[in-house]
Amino acid sequence: MLVLALDTAQGALSAAIRDGEGELASIFELRTRGHAEALLPALETLMAEAALGFSDLDALAVTVGPGTFTGLRVGLAAARGLALALGLPLVGVTTLEAIAEPAEAKPEEIIVSSFDARRNEVYLQAFSSLHVSLAGPQLVGLDDVAAHLPAGPLVLVGTGAQLLAECLKGRAGLRLSDARPQPDAAAVARIAMARLEAEGLEAFRTAPHPLYLRAPDAKLPGGIDPGAAA
Repeated sequence: MLVLALDTAQGALSAAIRDGEGELASIFELRTRGHAEALLPALETLMAEAALGFSDLDALAVTVGPGTFTGLRVGLAAARGLALALGLPLVGVTTLEAIAEPAEAKPEEIIVSSFDARRNEVYLQAFSSLHVSLAGPQLVGLDDVAAHLPAGPLVLVGTGAQLLAECLKGRAGLRLSDARPQPDAAAVARIAMARLEAEGLEAFRTAPHPLYLRAPDAKLPGGIDPGAAA
């Protein structure tokens, strides 16, 4: 099975392709703007590196958020368009899952994936050391972080890790992960492959929707909320 994964939801652009044996090729680039212009050329470069055509793929995967409004929709639109054109299933993976996936933890530790949501808030999600979700994604005020985290030693990962460390200063068993703080399509591909093997291709024929935990700042002409139109 060949899976192409992509991410443009936060501060990077990445894509990866893997089969049942492992990763065949990947691209990761820190980028806060210009995702729309750079994504398709990056995908073409990736496929050429793997010596594959889009017709060789069996499934696609993409991050669904939370993330920046524009970046998130660029990736989703591209993935949905490819899935429709190629007749492929599309697996949606949250950015917080993707950030947590590479983080290593001891059996007693809890992985907390997070990124800065600004406005004195942070997006976060807690996972067991085996990367099983302990609660859904949340948007939490920095003053209220401790109340939303389970007891026990924590491994913090993501661009919000340092913010959480400051909020939880003095708490025992706290450490920062050295995993990449941005979502990486390589992790998205690994998560998607596991789900496809467990649930089958047909379970992902319905395109995923974006995950918004807060209304976007952008407004369409006439003051229309674009989140409501998504």
